[in-house]
Amino acid sequence: MQYDFRRIEARWQKYWAEHKTFRAEFPSDRPKFYVLDMFPYPSGAGLHVGHPLGYIASDIYARYKRHKGYNVLHPMGYDSFGLPAEQYAIQTGQHPAITTRANISRYREQLDQIGFSFDWEREVRTSDPSYYRWTQWVFMQLFGSWYNKQADRAEPVETLVALFEAGGNTGVQAACDEDTPSFSAAGWKAFTREEKERILLKYRLTYLADTEVNWCPALGTVLANDEIVNGVSERGGHPVVRKKMTQWSMRITAYAQRLLDGLQKVDWPQPLKDAQANWIGRSVGASVVFHTQPSADQPESFPIEVFTTRPDTIFGVSFMTLAPEHGLVPKITTPDQKEEVEAYVEATARRSERDRLADVKRITGVFTGSYAEHPFTGERIPIWIGDYVLAGYGTGAVMAVPCGDQRDFDFARHFGIPIPNIFEGVSVEEQAFEDKASAIIANSGFISGLGQKEASQKVIEALEEKGQGKGKVNFRLRDAVFSRQRYWGEPFPVYYDAQGLPCLLPEHCLPLELPEVEKYLPTETGEPPLGNATRWAWDTRREEVVANEQIDFKNVFPLELNTMPGWAGSSQYFNRYMDPGNDRALVSREAIQYWQDVDLYIGGSEHATGHLLYSRFWQHFMFDRGWVPTEEYARKLINQGMILGTSAIVYRKSGTDQYLSKGLVGDTPVEEIHVDVNLVNAADELDLEKLRAWQPQYKTAEFILENGRFIVGREVEKMSKRWFNVVNPDQVCEEYGADSLRLYEMFLGPLEQSKPWNTAGITGVHGFLRKLWKLYHQGPDYRFEVLDGPPSAENLKSLHKAIRKVTEDIEAFSFNTSVSTFMICVNELTAQQCRNRAILESLAILVAPYAPHIAEELWEKLGHTGSISHAPYPEFEARYLVENTKEYPVSFNGKTRFTLELPLDLSREEIEKAVMGHEKTRHHLEGRAPKKVIVVPGKIVNIVS
Repeated sequence: MQYDFRRIEARWQKYWAEHKTFRAEFPSDRPKFYVLDMFPYPSGAGLHVGHPLGYIASDIYARYKRHKGYNVLHPMGYDSFGLPAEQYAIQTGQHPAITTRANISRYREQLDQIGFSFDWEREVRTSDPSYYRWTQWVFMQLFGSWYNKQADRAEPVETLVALFEAGGNTGVQAACDEDTPSFSAAGWKAFTREEKERILLKYRLTYLADTEVNWCPALGTVLANDEIVNGVSERGGHPVVRKKMTQWSMRITAYAQRLLDGLQKVDWPQPLKDAQANWIGRSVGASVVFHTQPSADQPESFPIEVFTTRPDTIFGVSFMTLAPEHGLVPKITTPDQKEEVEAYVEATARRSERDRLADVKRITGVFTGSYAEHPFTGERIPIWIGDYVLAGYGTGAVMAVPCGDQRDFDFARHFGIPIPNIFEGVSVEEQAFEDKASAIIANSGFISGLGQKEASQKVIEALEEKGQGKGKVNFRLRDAVFSRQRYWGEPFPVYYDAQGLPCLLPEHCLPLELPEVEKYLPTETGEPPLGNATRWAWDTRREEVVANEQIDFKNVFPLELNTMPGWAGSSQYFNRYMDPGNDRALVSREAIQYWQDVDLYIGGSEHATGHLLYSRFWQHFMFDRGWVPTEEYARKLINQGMILGTSAIVYRKSGTDQYLSKGLVGDTPVEEIHVDVNLVNAADELDLEKLRAWQPQYKTAEFILENGRFIVGREVEKMSKRWFNVVNPDQVCEEYGADSLRLYEMFLGPLEQSKPWNTAGITGVHGFLRKLWKLYHQGPDYRFEVLDGPPSAENLKSLHKAIRKVTEDIEAFSFNTSVSTFMICVNELTAQQCRNRAILESLAILVAPYAPHIAEELWEKLGHTGSISHAPYPEFEARYLVENTKEYPVSFNGKTRFTLELPLDLSREEIEKAVMGHEKTRHHLEGRAPKKVIVVPGKIVNIVS
């Protein structure tokens, strides 16, 4: 029987599903291995061939570990809350749950078709109430916790209350809001319930606060920085503005140092570690307080705190710059500057933080009209606002040292702000910037003659004496905004009492499920979409959701209208996979103690400062509270590269409806337009009839051919529907099979690198699979035939070369070179006419992680019952690669005439006897006696005649 991949693959996929072949055991006495993929967001478009790249790699490794005797946990699920489904619901009126279910069904069909060894009994969906119940539960635990800096861990809020009752908060070292007031034990006891709760909100690890956010009016929601591209929303390209809103936030800053230190404990790619370290942004310096100078317009003096890593440069300060959104701006702006300042603040709100940081050449700013006083010299320092300073970074204010910082210098020169000439005899413009620090120090009196470190310490000590500063470690990391003004997300298990204070639902009432709404847009009054719900109030007596009309602020209260962000559901899913059916805990103590953590995690580097940072934060918190045994949840992480699309380009002559074949373009001005790659054959020839049927603008277009054909241009770029270069894996599986797809994606190149897809290239690996099949079959009718008995030395050598190389490749995640090794091995065994059962059984197991369907079929034909998946992995034996013969080149008068294979252990005399007795030697001597025979054992034989 020929290689019928369609029948084989459908058969074994059905077998795996029916027999639950890949179910992870628990409890188990076997060693565990946990392989995890970043779960996908199920879009309506389904998978393209770029999506399975990481999944195939993880599947190979999971299958390999099963062969090695491990109890493998390899789960899959869906990140199924999110903005795309909600936007589709807004456009069509169809409930997001309906489209999400349909999209998941499509993904599951495609994933099964590729033959992944997922344990589908552990599937999770973040939009399933039975799952997001535990997301809500983690939120509640964060709300009930504070960060004890002295113990360096999170603790229950009850322990904080006990400290307040015993001695107030003056001796408490905690992560809290900067404006937290000081109070004694007596003061705490005198507070009302409302006052106590508002104080505790300043300590909780999730809390309500007025926060500058990225607001997208068109989408009616807050966006994270990574959801904004070039100042507009990634989804839809809508304008985004900065706006202050009351939001839930996560106090991730409490964990900044631990998140930084934890990077040293995990085997993650260095570029990803660097990205997180830069995002956390630890810097050592000083907090300096400048006081505004009172004036007739503003008689009150305000403190302005700045953070600097170079306190020794304080004597070079000539102006200050505040972020436009800084809270002091409206308070200190003088009446004659008010109009200009307000216009500037409004304009800045329309620019994203990312754009403001990136645009280093753009210099804008406005003078507030007010001045601050230098802590040491008493000089008047003008206070400006500029959009290069961000409220969310540092303190939102900088002390500008134009003689020491290029951007400060450019700003001062642009606006004509006087720059102190501290360089004696040299103008600032001519002074080399690398000399700036020593020049500043030399001019600063009590720190003269000291090095940078010593001078900075002197300045800090002097500031502390004056009560205007202190040494400080600062982090760039900001607390994470946790509210979204969306419908399709996790509801907060929170209602608001008569004083507007947040209160948690009882844990036994979880999950709080999303209500039905008629509209998925914000309300007419600007409330989030949940404001459209008519039953969205909490009855504290009956402990259930009731109609809004019953709200009386005595027993029935309004529920939170915001929902959680997309990263909420992915921040603990790796732990939930360990025990997904548990309705009493996120994960049982027994399960978490067995599975511990993820041994191998594969996913995209684009999540470095999103999911991968937030999930580490949640894991650290869960560790502190004793629910998980490890601080870091993933020991090893690999970022797979992208599979790029090879786009097809047609060239339209500018200003016409005429299209030129690629070879005719020359210097002609043309517009490059993408067309569907499925309309182009392997020779880059465009099917014009299909093109005209594809889009209406081509129906009447004129196409100029070359040699009777229309040839397109090619360009390698990101695979995307936008560029019409998406290749559907369904088509590849139908034409070549899933095993061919799996092998080809690995064969394209190293896993971590991006590489272009070329469907024509898949014929090579498909041909290899046919050759592999033929190795086990004989004759024109492909009769299965293997022979028992001992294998030959050649057979063993070919097999064990492959075992060694493939094993090394898998352990090093160099899957591309394994495919080449399989091809070499099969070619050698074919040339050897190998039919040996022992060899062919081991080869089937070796190939199984990469091409599991054909391996299963061959395994059954070899007489085995059950799946090949748990067959012991073949052991490499070096003895089979030890050479015991030598192929000697036999030369006559220095010219090689033939070769002769002889045992390595022959003596010089035995080698000479064997060569002289060979018929080819007699033929070349033609009856003459040799003058001399030169034998170099292990190398050559030369006959001089």
